[in-house]
This record gives sequence, structure tokens and C-alpha cells, in this order.
Amino acid sequence: MIVDWLDRAPRRVLALVAVVSVAMLAFGLYLQHVVGLEPCPMCIVQRYALIGVALAAGLTAFARGRGALLAGSGLGLLAAGFGGFVAARQSWLQWYPPEIASCGRDFYGMIETFPLRRAIPMIFRGSGDCTKIDWTFLGLSIANWSLLWFAAFALLFLLLLVRQGRGGTRAQAA
Repeated sequence: MIVDWLDRAPRRVLALVAVVSVAMLAFGLYLQHVVGLEPCPMCIVQRYALIGVALAAGLTAFARGRGALLAGSGLGLLAAGFGGFVAARQSWLQWYPPEIASCGRDFYGMIETFPLRRAIPMIFRGSGDCTKIDWTFLGLSIANWSLLWFAAFALLFLLLLVRQGRGGTRAQAA
């Protein structure tokens, strides 16, 4: 069923991936700014990877031609693979936390310790603890959910590459 949908409407699949990615980013911002959860450096990196997935999927959904579909799917696969790797590493750290956990400094410690030109880039890296589980849904942490979604995105991009690489016939029409 999914493979048929990929063959018939790859641009719709890519648009859906872009929408889901943007929704995930919005939920992360909600958790940060409304709920008050502080993102860790690995969370920030996963956000950048999710932005890459959203951009690759969104731009490719509007592009015409098999070459654009292949290039966009390849870029999306790279972004999803990178995000999945970081999410897997964070999940591992949460399941098997090291004795000394240090993923970053707190905001005020950065401002007090470093000059502003060094502190500003550090702020965007996040300051929460990567091993800490602040939120769960159905027994899975944010990092676990990120890993699952990145894996799903990577699988979709890979299927698009394989199907289009074989010369997808109806893909350009959809």
C-alpha cells in the first residue's frame, strides 16, 4: 500500500513528511517555551536535522522531474540519517547514563564565564542534560520518539530513491 502510494504520489508523500516535520518542530518549541523543558545540545542538533528533513521534503514536493526527486530524496535521507544517529546516541545515553553526565553548561554559567562572542553560539547549543528524561509518551522519551520518526523518514526517502532509481513511471505526474 505505501509503496503504491510512493509510486503514484511521491510529491504528496514528501509534502506529508514536510508537514509532520514542521509539526514536530512546533511541538518541540511548545515543550520548550510553554512547558518549560530546556533542550540539550543533542536536542538542538536533532532540531537542525529535522529542519533539513522538512526543507528537503518540502522543496522536493514542489519540484518537477525525476532528477529533482532523486536529489531531494537523497538530501532528505542524509538529514534523516544524521538526525536518527543523534537521536539513537541520546537514547543510548538515557538508557545507560554515564556516571558523569555533562552535555552542556547552563545559560547563566555561559554568560558569566565566557565573553559574549563565545557565549552566544553556546546558547544555541542548548543547556539541558542529554541523559535526563523530562517527558514521556507511551513510555518513550522525546529522543526515542525522534529516533522512530527519523527512521520512518529515512525509510520513506530510501524507498523513494529505490523506486525512482528504477525509473518510477507515474511519479512525475503526481
